[in-house]
Amino acid sequence: MTSITETRPLREPAKAGPITFAAIFSLESFVRSINSTVIALQAYDILHSSQRVSILFTAMSFLVLTTTLLLPVLLGRLAKRQAYVLGVVLMIAACLALATHTLAGQALGMFMRNVGAAFMNITLSLYILDHIRRRELTRSEPLRLSLSTFSWMIGPALGAWLYAKFGAAGPQAVAILSAAILLGVFLHLKLHEGKQAARPPKTFNPVANVKRFMVQPRLRLAWAIAFGRSCFWTTFFIYGPLLMVEAGLPKTYGGLLISASQALLLSAYLFGRIAQIHGVRVVVALSFALGAVASAAAGIAGVHHPYTAAGLLLVGALAASALDGVGGIPFLRSVRPHERARMTPVYRTFIDSSELIPSFIFAFALLYFEIGSVFVILGAGMALVGLLSWLYLPRSM
Repeated sequence: MTSITETRPLREPAKAGPITFAAIFSLESFVRSINSTVIALQAYDILHSSQRVSILFTAMSFLVLTTTLLLPVLLGRLAKRQAYVLGVVLMIAACLALATHTLAGQALGMFMRNVGAAFMNITLSLYILDHIRRRELTRSEPLRLSLSTFSWMIGPALGAWLYAKFGAAGPQAVAILSAAILLGVFLHLKLHEGKQAARPPKTFNPVANVKRFMVQPRLRLAWAIAFGRSCFWTTFFIYGPLLMVEAGLPKTYGGLLISASQALLLSAYLFGRIAQIHGVRVVVALSFALGAVASAAAGIAGVHHPYTAAGLLLVGALAASALDGVGGIPFLRSVRPHERARMTPVYRTFIDSSELIPSFIFAFALLYFEIGSVFVILGAGMALVGLLSWLYLPRSM
């Protein structure tokens, strides 16, 4: 007779905790951070104009945004593990394209890098929603961002140095090696799959997902908050190094600026603790206010006072770090469990939109004004989002 223990199914992998996801996110962040400064510098070397760089980023962001809205089709047919692996593979392919140092390779590499990041970002968010309780998010999210700080402190400066020292292939070789390590660690962990995403209907329509997202006020506000903080980082990562270059400073200064700003992400955990005491609404609104003032002032300093501009941008980075620590909580607490797979890709469009919309606006502004103008425009936008957060974010959030 077969015993009960012999017929018992294999035990499923245990659920992961905040430390596990913080470790995965840190490795993922290092992969992305290597190219965070290089992409803008390489695009500038190929196109020889900040305005042309803006046009390139606008075009690629539009393509990525369109692709992101179609991701639920694949996410509904792939296990989370498969989707994450696909994201890492796309990141590796992006590095190979960027290593060619051609306009076609630059465009293809930017596209694949952002789509790969979308796969990883969405999948990791779904894992977190399956494994972390809602009441623990104010602790787990700041922890995840804080631990990733070390990746972002090293990656941008290292990538810029490798690019200046060894050319286009240097940073890509390191990024590929890092991606391979990430893939190995992820597969070794064998994360519990949790709830499988619902398969999309045969008549899948991404517009329907957007409409469903838009009729929920809390999701709209969560998107606006995420969009506002992402606009700061996108503008900072692209135009901060370009401001240093146009001011006549070495390319490595741009990488040092980005890395210095990422050290401030260590404060994300502190702001998470403050949010636990005073509420997410207070931290979000005041952080946007500080970021708005610092960004506008940095833009006014511009290329004529690059060190002053850099210092002010670091103040803005501190405010953005606070938003990184708690800015994702409104969405995580508002999205309905049965809509996670459909709403997360729509929510995630804040990343691509924060590259598309500002770059489009900046392309016109740079026709008439110096590069500092982009930070003045950024400051105005952050002030608006901060006001909306103060007025409409629930006090109980």
